[in-house]
Amino acid sequence: MSGMTEVSSLTGRLLVAAPALADPNFDRAVVLLLDHDEEGSLGVVLNRPTPVDVGDILEGWADLAGEPGVVFQGGPVSLDSALGVAVIPGDGPGERAPLGWRRVHGAIGLVDLEAPPELLADALGSLRIFAGYAGWGPGQLEDELAEGAWYVVESEPGDVSSPAPERLWREVLRRQRSELAMVATYPDDPSLN
Repeated sequence: MSGMTEVSSLTGRLLVAAPALADPNFDRAVVLLLDHDEEGSLGVVLNRPTPVDVGDILEGWADLAGEPGVVFQGGPVSLDSALGVAVIPGDGPGERAPLGWRRVHGAIGLVDLEAPPELLADALGSLRIFAGYAGWGPGQLEDELAEGAWYVVESEPGDVSSPAPERLWREVLRRQRSELAMVATYPDDPSLN
């Protein structure tokens, strides 16, 4: 195993933007980390729907994508590339992951969008398509965490396919059993207080 211990990897967790985070790309963002190790981090923003229908860019996958059936902006990097994130329920030992799907964390995994959609149709619990992703170089995310830019919380499989992404930031914070639940009540524009 490489120099990083399993415990310190945040793969599969959510980064929830602190209200103070100034970067407009990540204002009120909820990021699912798909990869986090000493070489850097990669994730997708779960709550940035675009007006583009999945069917407009990936026809075969449109029927499998959950509501709202639009492409989400996963982050500012590689906006011309698509990533599929899917929840496949059932996690028994010895259960083989379906072809075209790679487990990231628990029931959450990445979909090979080049694969025929029918390979996964029966197994899929939910699917979301992202254009672009959020990336951090080595140590960059750790620096932002140390500055208090992000809260790190556990993900739930339903976060990937939230039917009301505009409420996800508050919902994720509200379910925390700590002072973070209070942050959920933070006004959208603090100057209005």
